[in-house]
Amino acid sequence: MTIEQHLLERSGGKCELCASDHNLKTIDVSQAPAGVENQAVLCETCYEQIDDPRDVHHWRCLSESMWSQVPAIQVLAWRQLKRLSVEPWAQDLLDMLYLEPVLEGWAQAAMADEDDDSEPTLDSNGTRLQEGDSVTLIKDLDVKGAGFTAKRGTPVRDIRLTSNPKHIEGKVNGVQIVLVAAYLKKA
Repeated sequence: MTIEQHLLERSGGKCELCASDHNLKTIDVSQAPAGVENQAVLCETCYEQIDDPRDVHHWRCLSESMWSQVPAIQVLAWRQLKRLSVEPWAQDLLDMLYLEPVLEGWAQAAMADEDDDSEPTLDSNGTRLQEGDSVTLIKDLDVKGAGFTAKRGTPVRDIRLTSNPKHIEGKVNGVQIVLVAAYLKKA
């Protein structure tokens, strides 16, 4: 029996989230190890809105599917309810839903990836800078308030990222300052 046949048999030929039987597709539940138990059968509507639930009322079906015995369906239901949690009914369902710690970690792993859509901090060459990197200045910079000029080629070690992706924090001549990332290159 193929994986698709097994999934269709498990789902009874219906979407495992909303129970529709039209235009069924299989989906791998992200952040999961490979296997039939980590896949789901979804209708076209659920499939297209799985990452961006536009039709809020369609997802009221989760009130039943969240109680599925299939871990992948529990995870998908939790993720959708989390995305819809601004809706009072979805928050109520989310409050009722209990996932085993392993399943909750699986569900949260993909949500964390989605939340990490912030703009990266890039140096003058377009290289992504990360916390703890070392950089060098590519031009002389007047340091206002400290009374010195940071010379080109000065190393800045163990940088810290700021909430603004255009700036980093680092020590130059023993003084902690904020630097414009466009004037730096990763060492």
